[in-house]
Amino acid sequence: MTDTGVAPSRKARAVLEEATNDRVVLTFPNTDYRLHLKVLKAPSTPVGKRIHGTIRVGARRIDNVRTGGAYIEPVYGEPRRLQGEVLAIDPTDQTITINAGACPVVVKVNHLQKAEQFKPGDFVSFDALSGASFLPV
Repeated sequence: MTDTGVAPSRKARAVLEEATNDRVVLTFPNTDYRLHLKVLKAPSTPVGKRIHGTIRVGARRIDNVRTGGAYIEPVYGEPRRLQGEVLAIDPTDQTITINAGACPVVVKVNHLQKAEQFKPGDFVSFDALSGASFLPV
């Protein structure tokens, strides 16, 4: 993974609000976010406790932007639009990791773009594909 000298954490730190065999709802301290994510492995963390893991989304087209803040839309539900600073790129996996405000998110770059065209410090915005997921640590 390429980065700015300090390996950024790809792990999101959240509170597990709900959990089923195929979905989790995560909240993030000091925010109103309630993200609904597919779960790749059932969490062993009890509901109401802190949980760590990786949030992954696929991107339609990633654009460099110059204005606005880091965010995930909608605040409640499955992520559909994200914006934030690129923390790291992984050319092998064709992903970039962004700081989306509430948490780091690993973003799968679409087949028409390359992870290498972005660099740490870029500010990017994109629409997310359906199926955002969470893999607990």
